[in-house]
Amino acid sequence: MLLTITTDREPATDLGFLLHKHPDRVQTFGVSAGQAQVFYPEAAERRCTVALLLEVDPVELVRGRGRRDDGFTLGQYVNDRPYAASSLLAVAMNQVFRTAMAGRCDKKPELPNSALPLTIHVPVLPCLGGAAMAARLFEPLGWRVDAAEIPLDETFPEWGPSRYVDLTLTGTMRLAEALNHLYVMMPVLDDAKHYWVSPDEVDKLIRAGAGWLATHPDKALISRRYLNHRGRLFRSAMSRLAEIDDTEPEELDNAVEESEEKPVPLVRQRHGAVLAALRASGASRVADLGCGEGALVAELLADPSFGEVLATDVSVRALEIAARRLRLDTMPERKKQRLKLFQSSLSYRDERLSEVDAAVLMEVIEHVDPPRLSALERAVFAEAKPKTVIVTTPNGEYNVRWESLPAGQFRHRDHRFEWSREEFRAWSAKTAETWGYRFRLLPVGPDDPEVGSPTQMAVFSREEVTG
Repeated sequence: MLLTITTDREPATDLGFLLHKHPDRVQTFGVSAGQAQVFYPEAAERRCTVALLLEVDPVELVRGRGRRDDGFTLGQYVNDRPYAASSLLAVAMNQVFRTAMAGRCDKKPELPNSALPLTIHVPVLPCLGGAAMAARLFEPLGWRVDAAEIPLDETFPEWGPSRYVDLTLTGTMRLAEALNHLYVMMPVLDDAKHYWVSPDEVDKLIRAGAGWLATHPDKALISRRYLNHRGRLFRSAMSRLAEIDDTEPEELDNAVEESEEKPVPLVRQRHGAVLAALRASGASRVADLGCGEGALVAELLADPSFGEVLATDVSVRALEIAARRLRLDTMPERKKQRLKLFQSSLSYRDERLSEVDAAVLMEVIEHVDPPRLSALERAVFAEAKPKTVIVTTPNGEYNVRWESLPAGQFRHRDHRFEWSREEFRAWSAKTAETWGYRFRLLPVGPDDPEVGSPTQMAVFSREEVTG
């Protein structure tokens, strides 16, 4: 199995720093499927290519599987595993490039955040659905896709194409994003995994899909294939993706089997609670602070009682996705005039947010380092001074009810904390007293008698000064 990654952004040899693999050396690693080698076919200032070559011993792979179904014993030894990219290559890539996939580079810490022009080539990739499926899955992520179907036998063209494609991806993005795209998509395109799929695969999928899977138009197909069509794991993954807030609730509903009862997704309940609180406040000019990829903004714009909607985020990429998601380029002019979409940091005063009637921080504060919370509080409660502030955040006590979430782990890898109900109450009380607000706490989602609701919401109302 072979995978190559090329960049031509100078100095191109920075690729070696990002991958933690020196261009002047051939390195060999023992991995679960066999032996992996990393080397550089070319390494110059203007162009650099790294290659990952995985050599699989299919006989040893079978011997190490323990007891198995021998209904087709020969098929265990005669197969495409040594030659075609699959979940085995994805696992090897994760083992060899783990630090790069996590977006870390100790020697040049600024590099992982830089978008690079990349060309990725996988010469032989099993692809159920052919070239069209490869384009369908990779193009929404920003890749230009060239997937050439490989003939079953070149000497007999009438036999048609095989199930393999020669895949080339071209795009500009962070290397960590590119590697995580591949890590998920290779077994998805193959629609097979060559190892036991356990519940911790849900965590792997959520980690690798952070920032892109929840908004992918085919997230249900990707999740189902990645989890080997195991219904319980699939439903758990879809629930976790909805929890990230970047998923349209309708899409989660459509992903559930028709024969099953459809519970109201937590993300829909959260949106409903926020919208109800906003309507009760009588707000007309509303700011969605930390709007992410625009899930709530669409619902705000759908309600004409909100005369102006300000949507902000610190991430330019998130705002670009929000603009596409909201179809800003084709949005009717009257609706477009009600929307202001712009970059802003909640750590600093922004005069554009002054005089809003209400501000929403939905699943935002848990992404802020605790020492920076005071800056956020000042920017929102003291500088912007909306009449109403609505804050939602995960209830950490409820995490024990998430079947696939390991003990002690947060719901999202970017969370800095997940407060208990008492911790959230204490923060709300202190914030309200400091900045002159009243507050009330509301549960969102099923209210468990032991651990409370999955989401907790505080509604702050500014106290009027009477002379």
